[in-house]
Order: sequence, then structure tokens, then C-alpha cells
Amino acid sequence: MAYPISKLIIPPIYRLWIRKIEGMSNIPPDKPFIVAANHSSYFDDFILPVIIVPKINKRMHAWVNAYYWKNPFSKFFLDLWGGIPMHVAKEENAKEKNKASLRLTINYLKDKEPVMIFPEGKRNDGKLLRGHTGIARLVLNSKVPVLPCGIIDANKVLPKGKFFPRFARCEVKIGKLMHFDKHYGKKPTKKILEEVIRSIMKDIAKLTGQKYNY
Repeated sequence: MAYPISKLIIPPIYRLWIRKIEGMSNIPPDKPFIVAANHSSYFDDFILPVIIVPKINKRMHAWVNAYYWKNPFSKFFLDLWGGIPMHVAKEENAKEKNKASLRLTINYLKDKEPVMIFPEGKRNDGKLLRGHTGIARLVLNSKVPVLPCGIIDANKVLPKGKFFPRFARCEVKIGKLMHFDKHYGKKPTKKILEEVIRSIMKDIAKLTGQKYNY
């Protein structure tokens, strides 16, 4: 039920706050991919599904902090939309739980349902933060390409601490698919994981007109 609602009702509303979209032709219609984007606002959580889901006519999942499953209201919608819980290190058995989430993610990708990840792990203040290597590990395990996306001015539409969108508009730039074939079959060393996440974040930086200095 969530899929028809997201496809028919949410996009027209969300597009009121979108100024421009570039790179729609870079979205692959019939193959799995991992969406990687910067994250400056909760507005980001829906804006990419609003753009991508109608294009591919498939469900789109997302990695979400497991903390949001503690609230019955957010848990209901996260389960309805097929959210994937990711656990922070201080949680009990976090490593094992994240391994299970990784397996679930790969199963969705095998069904050609894309997964959205914000590599920074939390909202920034408009300037890119250091990317975490979880997405790099997923890329090497799933052997699925990455679709980098840059979201510009979402923090002006829905700033931190605000619950309703302001009268501002944002812009979305979708980059070309990134392939990491040269690392497939290799042991995912720290150096390789850092190389993959750095490449992804640098593409996101270019799309948002920023520099990635990590």
C-alpha cells in the first residue's frame, strides 16, 4: 500500500519545493543501484524517492538509524516503506545486527529495488562531513554500482529544528553511475574501503559545488 501512496500523492506535493532536477537520464531503469547523497535536512529523506521511484516503477529503500524504530509512529512508517535499520556501535550486538541489515539490503538489490544511503551518517550544516565506509562495504559485497546525487539548499527548505517547510526551493543533481569492478573479489581492507568512500564523496561534492577534503 505504501508504494502507490508514495508514487501518487507525495511527489506532487514535494515538487513544490524543487527548483530544478538535472541528470534524470542517469537513473538506470532496469538494474540495481545504490543511491548515495549528501544530507543537510530531513527533507532529503523523501526528495530522492519522489524523483526516482516514478522513473523506475519500483520500491526504494533506505538505511535509517535504528533509533527511529523506538518511536511507534515512525516505526510504523519505516516498516511500511521498507526502511533498513542501521545500529550505532554503542548498541548491544550492533555489529551482528548490522550484518543482518546488510544481508537484507543485498536481497533488496537482488530484486532490483534501489537502496538510498547518506554516507555522512547524519545531517550536516550545509557543508559536507566525512563519509563513513558502510556504503563502501555494501558496494564491495553486492557488486552493485552507485548513483551519486547532490541535493542543494534542502537545509533552507527545512532547516534543523523546524517542522514545516519554508518558502524556499532546492535543487537535485544526479550524477553518472559509479562502478568499482577493480575492487571486486579483493579483501575489503581499510585502504580499499577508504578509497571507495572517498571516490563517492568526491562525486557528491562536485554535484553540490563543494570540495571533499577528507
